[in-house]
Amino acid sequence: MVQQGATPATGQGTLFEGLPASIVHDVMRAQGVGQRVLPPEIRPIASGRRIAGPAFTVSGQAVSEHDPHETLLAWTAMLSKVPTDHVLVMQPNDNKVAHMGELSAEALSLRGVRGAIIDGGCRDVERINEVGLPVFCRYFTPLDVVGRWLPEAFGEPITIGDWEIATGDIIVADTDGICVVPMAHAEAVAAAAKTAMSAENLVRTAILNGTDPETAYRRHGKF
Repeated sequence: MVQQGATPATGQGTLFEGLPASIVHDVMRAQGVGQRVLPPEIRPIASGRRIAGPAFTVSGQAVSEHDPHETLLAWTAMLSKVPTDHVLVMQPNDNKVAHMGELSAEALSLRGVRGAIIDGGCRDVERINEVGLPVFCRYFTPLDVVGRWLPEAFGEPITIGDWEIATGDIIVADTDGICVVPMAHAEAVAAAAKTAMSAENLVRTAILNGTDPETAYRRHGKF
């Protein structure tokens, strides 16, 4: 079941393009939104990958000796539910199988999905990187979902680490980590993050021109 009214205009996601997760975190902390950072064990499968966009949440569970055909029907139906310009954010409630592979990444990429954040595993890692879909996960394994895992809920709130994620919350992910910006705070956080990044660029320029770091900090209020 997809939560009604949970998906925002995808334009909120584009507000965060080019903004580093570190600056987004700093702004959320300063604004009292909370340090909404997902566990550091969830890493990009290729260095340099970035994601910015609204979440579409999926949860599921491990199963035992389930019918392979039914498993793959459920899996492919799940891929078809992820909206264009969104980020698949998955809580598989499982730590054994891969919840993303090459064909799935290809299908999502062709649908215009921005990336995938998975509190679980991946396989076909080198081929996913060739596809170019940004994927973050906890581990790699050759074990697939066939007969072993089923999706259960779509668009409903999930929990990863300490944080609840709702469909429509904004995901900002890069090599530093993954931030979750609540939908209601997206515009304010994005605007403040752009201001902070401009100030940081001024500090960088000052230091490169020989300004003492403390002086640069006092002058621009950012470091």
